[in-house]
Amino acid sequence: MFRFSSDRMPVTIILMLSCIDFALYFTTQNPIILFAYWVIMITPKMLISAWNHHHQHTGTFRIKLLDRALEFFYAMHTGVTTHLWRLHHVLGHHLNYLDQNKDESRWKDDSGKLMGEIKYSFVVALTAYFRGYQVGNRYLKVRRVFVRYTAITFIILAGLIWLNPIGALFLFILPMMTSLLLTAWATYNHHSELDTSNVFAASRNNLGKWYNIFTGNLGYHTAHHYKQGVHWSELPKLHDTIKSKIPLELITDA
Repeated sequence: MFRFSSDRMPVTIILMLSCIDFALYFTTQNPIILFAYWVIMITPKMLISAWNHHHQHTGTFRIKLLDRALEFFYAMHTGVTTHLWRLHHVLGHHLNYLDQNKDESRWKDDSGKLMGEIKYSFVVALTAYFRGYQVGNRYLKVRRVFVRYTAITFIILAGLIWLNPIGALFLFILPMMTSLLLTAWATYNHHSELDTSNVFAASRNNLGKWYNIFTGNLGYHTAHHYKQGVHWSELPKLHDTIKSKIPLELITDA
């Protein structure tokens, strides 16, 4: 069922968190409890975004319908629906990150100046759906799937809001918004100020053990951009084959 056995544990944990979300949705309307839960879960749900990112590079299941179902739960945690990152990130950013005139996650503003972290975070988050849809001009089949399942997700979300507005606000709406914003913020350091055409000098790498456990080796970022189709579990091995080409100042163990 799983394409890679290493996906079993993270997917199980994420679906368990979804079960907790829906259990709270159906059992409590206490805004204090729900607010506290939202605050506690801000960081975990931002980390879920890393696994959603990996999934949109390489599908998790051998059965496509299971991927679509998983993407619904990812969306409710992260604010990123089916194929949004495939368009915006896989077919957009990964092809254009060396060109700040085209990059969907560009860190330069329209005048060519470096954006600060806060401005960058809001710009990337607020334009994510629009820029993803624009990339779809070149990938109409992918965009049709994106539009269809995004519509389904938001129709279900509307139903959840109608049934329990307070629960939907704290368990789904706010997490989706904050996760998308914080995900954009987390990407700022990946490439900002690295204005180069050299793929080995265009990304920062964090080889810290815990960072990579929680993000699925996202710290091996040069390797990820060098061969974006490589499964997250194989990135450390790929990094070892190219690390001599990466400037030392772009590798940390934080």
